[in-house]
Amino acid sequence: MQVPQVMRQHAVMIEAVENHMPEVVVIDEIGTEQEAAAARTIAERGVMLVATAHGITLQNLIQNPTLSDLVGGIQTVTLSDEEARRRGTQKSVLERKESPTFEVLIEIAGREKLLIHHDVAATVDLLLRGHEVVPEVRIKGEQGEWKVEQESEVAKNHQDLEVLDHGTAIEKAARFVNVLRVYPYAVNRNLMERAIKNHRLPIQVSRELNGSDVFVTLKSQIRKLPEKLLEAHQNGIPVLTVRANTFPQIETMLKDMVRRSPDVAGKNQGEGWLDPLEEAELAIEKVMETQKPVELQPQESYYRRLQHELAEQYRLRSRSVGDEPKRRVVIFV
Repeated sequence: MQVPQVMRQHAVMIEAVENHMPEVVVIDEIGTEQEAAAARTIAERGVMLVATAHGITLQNLIQNPTLSDLVGGIQTVTLSDEEARRRGTQKSVLERKESPTFEVLIEIAGREKLLIHHDVAATVDLLLRGHEVVPEVRIKGEQGEWKVEQESEVAKNHQDLEVLDHGTAIEKAARFVNVLRVYPYAVNRNLMERAIKNHRLPIQVSRELNGSDVFVTLKSQIRKLPEKLLEAHQNGIPVLTVRANTFPQIETMLKDMVRRSPDVAGKNQGEGWLDPLEEAELAIEKVMETQKPVELQPQESYYRRLQHELAEQYRLRSRSVGDEPKRRVVIFV
């Protein structure tokens, strides 16, 4: 897509996702705060994102207030006396603010040399703690092939860092009365556990449907009505769906699950906690039966978009009404 004005590139980025529903978006240079925010919006919607940004090194990107959001951003955190002693640091430290927009970062060290950070979150955490980071180094051979000259040591160092932070995780989890037991069906279990670990969410991935609090599956599985899904419905287990097996989608779903759950977050959402897509399915059935519009419950923009897409699949019309945080979708013929 052409960008008529450079300062409007962020708007074109959002337009590409909202109007064309791409699987991959490639951006030639992210250079402003608005473009960094637009990139995060795209990534959170589960679209694969490939982009370039001027920064020379990852350290430069972390220190750049305009583009640091691409790697999770940084914030100053004040630790308790006990936690500061455990870490062996001052009480005020720098920490990563949130998950990086990009999971992998490649530094172009030369025409024939690349430095690859396979886990941006782990790398940024180590750098902010003052640890040395050893990325994977690839060199271009005479025949044009890329050879790994040096393996990354970030994974091992980050495991050591997690051991140091184990006390913090326990303290944070202790704030919650219950832990949500989630049963994934056709959803990448490793990505779920990674998101839970990154955000220290009070969620346990269950291997058994019995005793689970929430059933999570892919949106595509709903149509197939697998036996496990029917069993979940029969047992009164709420069903949540994700559009794709990507980390941003799974991460967003889990964070929203914690926010909505009355047991974990302490918020009284009332009985019948209903998945936004499940609610849209029921509304579609009612619209097709009665030919009258149905108004859904207020949702975040991510879920509103999924509801719009679902209505479109049934050749029904829909629109969003109201203002945030009560903006909602109306489905009609």
